[in-house]
Amino acid sequence: MDAAPDLSPSDGDGVPGTGGDGGFASLRTPARPRAARYELGRSLRERSPRTDLADWKPAPDRVDPIRQLAEAHQGRLPRLIPVRVGRMVASPYAFLRGSANIMADDFAPLPHTGITPVICGDAHLGNFGFYASPERELVFDLNDFDEAHPGAWEWDLRRLVTSVWVAGRQNGFREHACADAVRHCVAEYREQIGHLAAQPLLARSFAALDVDDLRRAATKAGFREEIERAARRARRRTSDRALPRFTEQHDGTVRLVQEPPLITRPSDREYAHLAAALDGYLNTLPPHWARILAGYRIVDIAHKVVGVGSVGLRAYVALCEGSSPDDVVFLQLKQARRSVIAKHQHGDAAWHRHQGQRVVEYQQALQTVSDPLLGWATIADRQFYVRQFRDMKGAILVEDIDATALGDYAGICGYLLAKSHARTSGASMIAGYIGGSDKLDEMFARFARAYADQVESDHQCLVDAVRKGQMIAEGAA
Repeated sequence: MDAAPDLSPSDGDGVPGTGGDGGFASLRTPARPRAARYELGRSLRERSPRTDLADWKPAPDRVDPIRQLAEAHQGRLPRLIPVRVGRMVASPYAFLRGSANIMADDFAPLPHTGITPVICGDAHLGNFGFYASPERELVFDLNDFDEAHPGAWEWDLRRLVTSVWVAGRQNGFREHACADAVRHCVAEYREQIGHLAAQPLLARSFAALDVDDLRRAATKAGFREEIERAARRARRRTSDRALPRFTEQHDGTVRLVQEPPLITRPSDREYAHLAAALDGYLNTLPPHWARILAGYRIVDIAHKVVGVGSVGLRAYVALCEGSSPDDVVFLQLKQARRSVIAKHQHGDAAWHRHQGQRVVEYQQALQTVSDPLLGWATIADRQFYVRQFRDMKGAILVEDIDATALGDYAGICGYLLAKSHARTSGASMIAGYIGGSDKLDEMFARFARAYADQVESDHQCLVDAVRKGQMIAEGAA
């Protein structure tokens, strides 16, 4: 990946030393003192008052959301676009999950501080979850990084609090309950960013959240039980347990099951390209893990639709077998394209030579621990990142929780988002800007309510477009 230049614009509108990797290339350059960075962040209130963060009003020239969705569909597999539309039309929350590009376009012109750590770019409630650490311990953290990129920390927080409000409405909660959940989310972000800003840099990188921490964060027994259920589901999601579900015997050999249009077999030519790409992927792994994985062989490969926002992009699952039929690992190759954040940070020029490498490196930057098999691959002109498909992944189902649990969960996600932002750059400046009062909590609560209205309006536009036949929706689950 090419070195990322400083994100500060040449006109002086940005904040020096808060973005990109170009400023971290030498141990001979002294760091700016923490107190000075805190005061710099505090001074940013003059040009970007915290009260401005509450405002949302669509611009007069705001692009029609249906047109924006159509643009996001360019380059996707045409046969799967109706599946993506079908998933997004299901509810406003589902629409939010698939519309990161719309939010990025809406958020870019809004007031922001210019402090630009690496951000998730798609920070909503559904993109936090369980997965396995390299030691096979169950951890809980951000877990989707397709849009990760240096950018405004406020954008991540705006998307997260909007998802809280939209999810609360979808569950039938009163507006004051949605507001309380958002305030708790922002308060946890505020307190954690302040705490981590005062810690040594290495200490910030070791901060983590496990199942016991999650249980302690739950104020009601019902939510603690939901955490336990989600953790149990995650622990069962391993490669060996996936064998009976995802495979079948065919002419004496094991093959991945076919479930068109969601799971389909690639052509022989495509299969050969995928297998060759996985050989290249081995070279992107640390030597130890490359040596271990090279002890496996590819048994079968299938295209498997995943998620909401990713539907229509190329996504494959490879079944690999080791020294015995029950010694297996599932690898997932997901197509990586430019982050929706990228054009707002540096225009049309591609900043990263390999988008799969971008996803991997920024995932490792934002997560405390990551999948040890993260790597990247190239097939013709398409770029992919590779990870384990079954590594104890799991999620808290927001549809199954009550208003109190939503507040608890929103607070957990705010805490984790702050932890991720603090791992790269700008934590002291963000803490200085936010301060110690609850002013930011209220500003983001006002914004979340207003933008939740926008999400619901955009979702209705999609419903109307499907009803009129302007977009085709397929009800694949």
